[in-house]
Amino acid sequence: MAYVIGLPCVDVKDRSCIEECPVDCIYEGRRALYIHPDECVDCGACEPVCPVDAIYFQDDLPEEWGADHAASNAAFFEGLGAPGGGSSLGPQDHDSPLVSALSKGVSVA
Repeated sequence: MAYVIGLPCVDVKDRSCIEECPVDCIYEGRRALYIHPDECVDCGACEPVCPVDAIYFQDDLPEEWGADHAASNAAFFEGLGAPGGGSSLGPQDHDSPLVSALSKGVSVA
């Protein structure tokens, strides 16, 4: 299990979570941030600093976007593998298929 970044992060990318993560497992896509499911150590340091409440433990994701966003986070890393840290890799020029398909200015309400 790991923490997951959900819908409220799309087009926001505040990055407070990146600075708080002790293992550098949060990566930046074009429109959202993603937590690497194999690199996350489940410490939860990222969750309370997120200003848009987008980060949840995988089992606690809100039902309306839970399963889709858990899969979305994992899909972002297909082709990237486990690079061992988001800061050394830098921003990526792609998003998961789910995030890429969302309209710009998507509303979470």
